[in-house]
Amino acid sequence: MTTVLPRTSREVRLAAVPQGLPEPSDFTVVETTLPDPAPGQVLVRNRHFQVFGGLRTLLGGAAEGTPVPGLRPGEALFGPAVGEVVAAPPDGPPRPGDLVTHLQGWREYALVPVAQCALVDSALPDPVARLSSGSAAYGALTRLADVGEGDVVLVTGAAGGVGSLAGQIARLLGAARVIGSTGSPDKAGRLTSELGYDAVLTGGSWRERRDGSDDRSDDGAAYRAFSAQLARAAPDGIDVLLDNVGGIQLTAAVDAARHGARFALVGALSGQLAAQGTGATAPTRIDAFRAVVKGMSVRGYTGVDHPDVEAEWTGRFGGWLRTGEIRLPLTRFEGIARAPQALWELTRGQTFGTVVVDLPGDD
Repeated sequence: MTTVLPRTSREVRLAAVPQGLPEPSDFTVVETTLPDPAPGQVLVRNRHFQVFGGLRTLLGGAAEGTPVPGLRPGEALFGPAVGEVVAAPPDGPPRPGDLVTHLQGWREYALVPVAQCALVDSALPDPVARLSSGSAAYGALTRLADVGEGDVVLVTGAAGGVGSLAGQIARLLGAARVIGSTGSPDKAGRLTSELGYDAVLTGGSWRERRDGSDDRSDDGAAYRAFSAQLARAAPDGIDVLLDNVGGIQLTAAVDAARHGARFALVGALSGQLAAQGTGATAPTRIDAFRAVVKGMSVRGYTGVDHPDVEAEWTGRFGGWLRTGEIRLPLTRFEGIARAPQALWELTRGQTFGTVVVDLPGDD
């Protein structure tokens, strides 16, 4: 039986550089003509792709030093995706019908070099779990923070794709107490009732400060309120910080650190999702004297520096999912046309967990 390949595909393109946080009007969904796969390429029908907050930095026109390039108007967006191979070279794998992961999401069909896609095996019980950001949380907690028995762990931005898994991972690694932060009481309730956080701090959000003023100054009410909540939740201080936010939350965490505390910086949402600017910078005030006398370590985490993490994480994640020891919270949107709205809701703090766009089949 001969497979009839599609001739067109829809994809999401950047229409204009956003002025501040991206709006749906900054994007356009266009229909494109698909060329035949070239040698060494596979044609993939995408089934699901991830929407992530870091896209804001890539859209702002000022991305420097990032593992992937920024986006210019007229270019298609990209990101992690899971899809089914519909055409492949005869000397595969992959073969038609195989599921693969790749980085050409935000389109219905993708032409992907064979070297840039990976077969989806049975390590995880659901292919969508391949789109989680758990490897970043796991890598930061194991390679940088070395979480162990008895640690008190603070996870900022705990309701996002990384944070919603980080608290659960910290507990499974032996943490005695896990504290999170988020911007809304509703999310705080879900973090404690569904994901096992012992306490969740609200406020101290990048969304509360839009004028660039110093939250450590006399008018830093948000900083003082957040610090007071953290002191109540961790009266003896914290051993580990997994930071997705930066800003006043990182400032307060330094103040609350115990001697020898390990800080792993995974994200910088205070800058990436600020209402103004390009999202490419996230200045934070840290008391260097306290960091020195407490013997703290502060390190940034990127997956490219730890290539061994992905396979280790996938193995442990699959086991934890099957035993019910970990949950993967998802916010799902259906259809390519809903993708810009998904990014809009994510950047406004209206989503919970990993954000996924599902592309239903027409068969």
